[in-house]
Amino acid sequence: MTAVGTSPAIARSYLYVPGDQPDKLTRAATRGADACILDLEDAVAPAHKSTARDTVATFLADAPAGPQWWVRVNADTPAADIGAVAGVHLTGIVVPKADVDLLTEVDALLGDAEHAHRLPAGSLVVFALLETAGGVWRADAVAAARRVVRLGLGEADLAAELRLQPGPDKAELWPMRSRLVLAGAAAGLAPPVGPTETALRDPDRLEQTSRLLLRQGFRGRTAIHPAQVPVVNQVFTPTDEEVAAARDIVDRLTAAERDGSGVTVTADGRLIDAAVARSAHEILDRATAGG
Repeated sequence: MTAVGTSPAIARSYLYVPGDQPDKLTRAATRGADACILDLEDAVAPAHKSTARDTVATFLADAPAGPQWWVRVNADTPAADIGAVAGVHLTGIVVPKADVDLLTEVDALLGDAEHAHRLPAGSLVVFALLETAGGVWRADAVAAARRVVRLGLGEADLAAELRLQPGPDKAELWPMRSRLVLAGAAAGLAPPVGPTETALRDPDRLEQTSRLLLRQGFRGRTAIHPAQVPVVNQVFTPTDEEVAAARDIVDRLTAAERDGSGVTVTADGRLIDAAVARSAHEILDRATAGG
């Protein structure tokens, strides 16, 4: 694990909330998201950056309990952003256009903020958002950077830089998705967070594309509208049937091991070994985390 402190729970849904809109910040905790990303970057017009920074700082000073509270900073003003928003209610920082040099700077800034606010060393962590060719190319180094606990993929920015023209299934970006999954797993991070679905009025598409991300190794997704949160939470929470099947696998292998065997079979004759049980344990862990 590359973080220097305790990692937060693995969130299924990360709801972006514009940092310059106090009414939306006030309602954010009631939207059902596991985590909220208070945005100082793309959701805020350049002329409103300073206002957004002050608004988010005021909100976080007395933020309600419930979701994790993250702040997406600007890649060109991390010092001012982190200096304003750091505090006891902040879970961590979302770093856009993440690369090793920027993450090194953010690590130092968070260390200074922890000292200033008398927080335990390493308590403020980083969600690294890879949106550039360089960031994806060096995904292993990004994943290994101090404080990074999770990776995410910004596909719109990445597609523009690579001059891709993704189709409806975005197959052109699947190799980059796999690179994040591999880099995060190799570094011992939580599974990565999937990119936002921009079709706001199409819940069927949201579910379809979220299930694709689940199959590809992602275990959460960002959302840009509160209506997307229930669908994202549902997709990344195992069903009752999946939980029952996983529990049966674990129980059968446990019984087999008591009898001196390392393998057994399911009721319909499929092999169960330690690797199969590992996947079953992951399902049970997600079911517990998702309530």
